Amino acid sequence: MELRNIAIIAHVDHGKTTLVDELLKQSGTYRENQATTERAMDSNDLERERGITIFAKPTSVEWKGTRINIVDTPGHADFGGEVERILSMVDGVVLLVDAAEGPMPQTKFVTSKALKLGLKPIVVINKVDKPDGEPDRALDECFDLFANLDATDEQLDFPTMYASGRAGWADHTLDGKRDGLEDLFQLILDHVPAPAQVAHKDKPFTMLATTLGGDPFLGRLLTGRVETGTLKAGQTIKAMSRDGTLIENFRCTKILAFRGLEQTAIDVAEAGDIVSIAGMTKATVADTLADQSVSEAIPAQPIDPPTITVTFGINDSPLAGRDGKKVQSRVIRERLHKEAESNVAIKISDTPGGDAFEVAGRGELQMGVLIENMRREGFELSISRPQVLFQEIDGVRHEPIEEATIDVDDEYSGAVIEKITGVRKGELVEMKPAGAGKTRIIAHVPSRGLIGYHGEFLTDTRGTGVINRVFHSWAPHKGPIPGRRAGVLISMENGTSVAFALWNLEERGKMMIGAQADVYTGMIIGEHSRENDLEVNPLKGKKLTNVRASGTDEAVRLTTPKILSLEEAIAYIDDDELVEVTPNAIRLRKRYLDPHERKRMAKSA
Repeated sequence: MELRNIAIIAHVDHGKTTLVDELLKQSGTYRENQATTERAMDSNDLERERGITIFAKPTSVEWKGTRINIVDTPGHADFGGEVERILSMVDGVVLLVDAAEGPMPQTKFVTSKALKLGLKPIVVINKVDKPDGEPDRALDECFDLFANLDATDEQLDFPTMYASGRAGWADHTLDGKRDGLEDLFQLILDHVPAPAQVAHKDKPFTMLATTLGGDPFLGRLLTGRVETGTLKAGQTIKAMSRDGTLIENFRCTKILAFRGLEQTAIDVAEAGDIVSIAGMTKATVADTLADQSVSEAIPAQPIDPPTITVTFGINDSPLAGRDGKKVQSRVIRERLHKEAESNVAIKISDTPGGDAFEVAGRGELQMGVLIENMRREGFELSISRPQVLFQEIDGVRHEPIEEATIDVDDEYSGAVIEKITGVRKGELVEMKPAGAGKTRIIAHVPSRGLIGYHGEFLTDTRGTGVINRVFHSWAPHKGPIPGRRAGVLISMENGTSVAFALWNLEERGKMMIGAQADVYTGMIIGEHSRENDLEVNPLKGKKLTNVRASGTDEAVRLTTPKILSLEEAIAYIDDDELVEVTPNAIRLRKRYLDPHERKRMAKSA
């Protein structure tokens, strides 16, 4: 059977996973009476809740005697470690672009990786049936994007299709018949080359491991594309590190191939196919699995370095151990190292005290997803404010710069530009009308300046603005950037909050807790209306007497508290504060800083 391997690239919410749903349906992957779900490829709970793709997942469909392996890639740069490895398994990419929004930062990030690998793109302008869609403009922007990314003439001569993933059609022209995805299937067969590896079937078996998974019955599973030769189930092979050092010899107990949404056991894996292999105990991502006669490892795709670091520690608050079962630093260390093994974009290191761990990664969203997964598994943690990682380049201190693409209503553009370019040391690159009374602003801003900015941005734009960020480059240090302006209200007592006390404190600032909430000394219960921190008593009840006067017994009506999500809490805290995360609660608190920590933070500022 002939093979085609493709990846689908798109920005968050441009319809990538929905299009894959339709490809699966129209290729006959599902039985007629089979129950199906929307966004079938988003199999993880967090993916379904947030509507984003976090993990790269392969699937396959059959069309006219050809098997098409499709890899659904994450659309967010924070999960770029997945993308960089996955693209080495495919021979072509389908770039999906929203007809209204055009190419966005995450599209640019993944596309640049694909073009550098020499992959030939197919551009699909999606959601052309939306009222605000401008497919011609989106197509022009795609061409400009490719030209800016130094695409070759062959890559610039890309075929285009217009589609509606939700309606399940794709056509070569805007006024086509709009009936099914047959033309897209045919274009993939015609435009994407068959894997070059197919010609190397007679050579010894080699495969580069690109993703690591697990199965309760089979153990570790390594997924990748077979580069040369064939592998039979039961064959003894070896695993080598990047420099060719032997890691282990093992017997391949199972070979699993992607058939629709299922993984099916097969007897023989052939060159060019994407498969998962079981049987190893030590081999991991970026290792080469090969026949015993092979001595050289396959070069692995380099991974971009992390840009931020967050400290994970044990939860040592007075409320520790009430919700979670996994509270010891030993258990936290094991879980973090397990994560770093499968996610090459994360680096773990111990702090000098040994009871906390520095986790370096791509961005706040990546950290938020890891913390959310851990709290659902029963962990209790204390999380520090994200710190930016610096690099010494030619003796000069450099910091990461991000490209921020901002869509705001025209009336708020002035306030946003003032914050971005003034307070946060950004540089305005481009500003243009985006239609429907909106302005698109593109700016290069230090990562430090964007940490904690999202909440302020939503306030400035009355909740209507959209900001997207992607790593751009390293640049010389821009100098100090002020942090949060407002101070916080700190509880001075242990106990349960009282509605009357909170009602009296409302004039001091916005509350972050409601009545009958557990509080303790040092816990942050609200945002002060001024710049200084203030210790308050949220337990102070109403003094009762036997004298009654009109108006004294009115019901206390509290303003709805400002409840922060996990990502908002991590971005909100200052350097001397922590987020306490348990399976059932997210709390903010002050922390004691030892001299070593103070010195490190002063240096990073």
